[in-house]
Amino acid sequence: MHFHDDALFPEVQDKLVITCAPYGPEWELDDFREDLPLTIEEHVQQAVDCYEAGATVLHIHVRELDGHGSKRLSKFNELLAGLREAVPDMILQVGGSISFAPEGDGADAKWLSDDTRHMLAELDPAPDQVTIAINTSQMNIMELMTADDIAGTSMEREDLAAAYREMTVPAGPEWVEEHLRRLQAAGIQPHFQLSSIPQLETVERLIRRGVYTGPLNVTWVGIGGGFDGPNPYNIMNFINRVPDGAILTLETLMRSVVPVNAMAIAMGLHSRCGNEDTIWGRKGTKMTSVEQVRQLVRIANELGREVATGKEARDIYRIGESYADADETLARLGYAPNRRPGQVGFTQHA
Repeated sequence: MHFHDDALFPEVQDKLVITCAPYGPEWELDDFREDLPLTIEEHVQQAVDCYEAGATVLHIHVRELDGHGSKRLSKFNELLAGLREAVPDMILQVGGSISFAPEGDGADAKWLSDDTRHMLAELDPAPDQVTIAINTSQMNIMELMTADDIAGTSMEREDLAAAYREMTVPAGPEWVEEHLRRLQAAGIQPHFQLSSIPQLETVERLIRRGVYTGPLNVTWVGIGGGFDGPNPYNIMNFINRVPDGAILTLETLMRSVVPVNAMAIAMGLHSRCGNEDTIWGRKGTKMTSVEQVRQLVRIANELGREVATGKEARDIYRIGESYADADETLARLGYAPNRRPGQVGFTQHA
């Protein structure tokens, strides 16, 4: 991304899009019952509260009544129907992992099969977005957890921590290409959850080959354990490689969430919070998802950056847009065009 001399002035930045992930599939209910919804009614109310606080993108998981993360698409359909009615302007983003939390003591933390995840393209009502991982990788969410982060929670149990330490993200080339085809055919925008520059490079290659032809909404996921860590050098290197026409959100975990989001807000990028990312405010003090959204709104206000409404967020994210081919997609995103037959020398500008 290119930064002009005035790029940090809020009046030349897009309005801030806040994503909230308030369903925390990795936590057990007793970890933070005040903020972790159980019934569909509680899930919907959580969305309403986050939207009214200033969040315009809702990252969705759903629980069964036994407290475990649901893997039933019918349960997602039920929640999506309630959300469409309750928060019609909110961007509904289904977590493409479905729910990766272990089923019980000692169970592996696994994502669902490729075929099951493909069925997210058949959700009814359709979400606006489904998140998609690129390139199979380690996802050890315990690597950066401190003793303070897990104090008094289920993650103090060694069997549960071990399951999360060994978790991997299955996202091989064949599955990614097929998933992108299905999502685009269903009119669902993929939201790319990327952990590093190599994954961003794979996305660029998919675009150059015409596998994906649409807006590029990216979240940099800096959670360590096989992903980038929340190091400012990692963040700036990633930003430097993202094309100007992309929309970039920064995501990290635990008490790194607020400082990373503050950087995102100051630089004209977008932010994500919620109990899926952290349950903590100040050290040792829990903070609800709604309180986290309000905190980001306050930071934005202090910096003079306006927060997007639901309809404005849809325009910023370019929900519903698609492009004709690789050439149009590259030009819209600000990538250099593909090399023409016989062309030599440095790649030309779009």
